[in-house]
Amino acid sequence: MSTDVTAKSPAPAPPGGSGPAADGLLGVMLAGLRRNMRQYGMLIALGLIVVLFAIWTDGDLLLPRNVSNLVLQNSYILILAIGMMLVIIAGHIDLSVGSLTAFTGAFAAVLTVQHGVSWPVALVLCLVIGAAAGAIQGYLIAYLGIPSFIVTLAGMLLFRGLTEILLKGQTLGPFPDGLQKLGNGFLPEVGPNTNYHNLTLLLGLVLIAAVVWQEFRDRRRQQEFSLEVLPTRLFLLKLTALVAAILVITMLLASYKGTPIVLIVLGVLVVGYGYVMRNAVFGRHIYAIGGNLPAAKLSGVKDKKVTFYVFLNMGVLAALAGLVVAARLNAASPKAGVNFELEAIASSFIGGASMSGGVGTVLGAIIGGLVLGVLNNGMNLLSVGTDWQQVIKGLALLVAVGFDVWNKRKSGS
Repeated sequence: MSTDVTAKSPAPAPPGGSGPAADGLLGVMLAGLRRNMRQYGMLIALGLIVVLFAIWTDGDLLLPRNVSNLVLQNSYILILAIGMMLVIIAGHIDLSVGSLTAFTGAFAAVLTVQHGVSWPVALVLCLVIGAAAGAIQGYLIAYLGIPSFIVTLAGMLLFRGLTEILLKGQTLGPFPDGLQKLGNGFLPEVGPNTNYHNLTLLLGLVLIAAVVWQEFRDRRRQQEFSLEVLPTRLFLLKLTALVAAILVITMLLASYKGTPIVLIVLGVLVVGYGYVMRNAVFGRHIYAIGGNLPAAKLSGVKDKKVTFYVFLNMGVLAALAGLVVAARLNAASPKAGVNFELEAIASSFIGGASMSGGVGTVLGAIIGGLVLGVLNNGMNLLSVGTDWQQVIKGLALLVAVGFDVWNKRKSGS
């Protein structure tokens, strides 16, 4: 007895791109997006927040002047967020950065205003003071084994008190012009009159070329090592979105006063720390001790030394943020830096850091800081009260951490 089997050819896809082929492509793209949700989730959220507030404020959010102010107002939080991300990846926390920010700003004011020290010398001395403060805390945490929460909580009280002592409870200023430019200055005008800031346009084009080159280079290296990469169309969509975002920001900044000097500082920090965390041995050791400390020790990682340098680095960045915020306000205040540590911690967790350590990126910290910055700026434009602003930012942090927990459980299952 024989059975005839008639093979059926697949039905042709209907016009318009639907059908099995299109559904398969869409499925691949969605699967790639789901696999990279931790990496791209907050970036998508940032884009949605910008679009929503741009609509709600009738476009005021994306006015060139407001975009420039957004960079200047959040620059010191973004600087702190970079250092805090490294601390959290290593499995620790730092509650002292806000007070250390205020202390270094006060120290700069005493040097330049009261004692007439030139601002470059004062800047270097403040960075040294920040490094020393971070080194002391790092030593207590790494080599004496005191929990980072306790050490940095003590540091928060100590540096706040020292700030009050230095300033004697008063605001001290103004700063020299050179130091003011760190917080309020812009790159100079060059070239012919084009109704745009030419140097900003040039920097934007260079940045676009660098991003495109880096993305293709990273993709090629991943393919060489047989690592998973995004589907081609999703990769091109991501690249197009990045280029479009850089181009829009470039045109907005070039339409006003150009690129703020502090944005150049931030760009150098992001590139430098991003390279260290992705490619350098020290960055890999930070991930190792935060992800699995016993295994890192067995692998020969000098965990105490790494922890010490992580907190020393945090002290330097806190000092830099203190100089930026003091230059921005053109004065040192005893109340400066209040809640800066909470903003930096929130930026890190919103940007993808994990409570258990071992997870996070420098770019993620910047994205998290921008999410908070856009929320603050947008709510101010809408005249939302500070009480509701605190509620909304608290919910944003809760949602981000909840998403992290849900994502890890889903990955584990």
